[in-house]
Amino acid sequence: MIWLNGKVLPLDEARINVLSPTAQFGANVFEGIRCYWNEEEKQLYAFRLKEHYARLMQSMRLFGIKSPYSEYELEETMKEIVRANRYQEDIAVRQTVFVDGFGSWFSTEPVGMFIAPIAKRRKEVPLSFTERTCVSSWERISERDMSPRVKVGANYINSRLAKLEAEDRGYDSALFLNRYGYVAEGTGSCFFMIKNDEIITPMLTDSILESITRDTVLNIARQELNLKVTERHIVRSELYSCDEAFFCGSAVEISPISEIDGFRIKEREPGKHTIEIHKKYIEIVTGKNIKYREWITPIYGGGI
Repeated sequence: MIWLNGKVLPLDEARINVLSPTAQFGANVFEGIRCYWNEEEKQLYAFRLKEHYARLMQSMRLFGIKSPYSEYELEETMKEIVRANRYQEDIAVRQTVFVDGFGSWFSTEPVGMFIAPIAKRRKEVPLSFTERTCVSSWERISERDMSPRVKVGANYINSRLAKLEAEDRGYDSALFLNRYGYVAEGTGSCFFMIKNDEIITPMLTDSILESITRDTVLNIARQELNLKVTERHIVRSELYSCDEAFFCGSAVEISPISEIDGFRIKEREPGKHTIEIHKKYIEIVTGKNIKYREWITPIYGGGI
């Protein structure tokens, strides 16, 4: 079941105009929210719901479209459509606000929205899969062209080109450099590396998304693991001598990197800090770490 413009519909009945600006030009903003099933409590928890909707509102404002809904209405509607599907498993919920009608690429209305919950399994503890990645020949978009801070559908063509290039070269994923030659982020995920027990990540001004998962990882590293944390410029050659590296994001969660541009990371298997960060992350998103209960929202108020 899909929620579209105020109605709960079967998937094959949820349709939009093929000539709309969203279909033709990618005129939409979106959020991907993860929900995790807690078997012991028989509860499904949405992770950092309020932060996701605050960012969605910011994206709409910066993209130049008005929100037809308040943050409270969005939260309640999201719960409604998830409950309609009666999920008792981990899911990802895509919320997309789009420009409908028969306008052009500069149209600002009419505004439509859909919410689509889809089953998506979490990464298991302990982590086993690692990614082979490469530095892309494509440059990361910047504030001088298309702002990385805005989750606009069209922005992700930048990541699409890098991802396809990486796969053609035999890699799993790609890593962007920004306009100034510093490391930015992956294709739809933020980047962290660890050197001498210090966790290092690019700054928010390095052409990266203001990631909610990145903020979560920073909190885990500082508050749970007592690691030294540094947000700074990272140059390309540093990538080849780090002890551990991983991507993070709502979709990928914590995804260890084993190789960059053919250089093996020192800890080719998931490193000890990466494993511990992932373990703490799963504890938090499933509601098993009581210190972070304010970050999770129960979907089933009265039980399923």
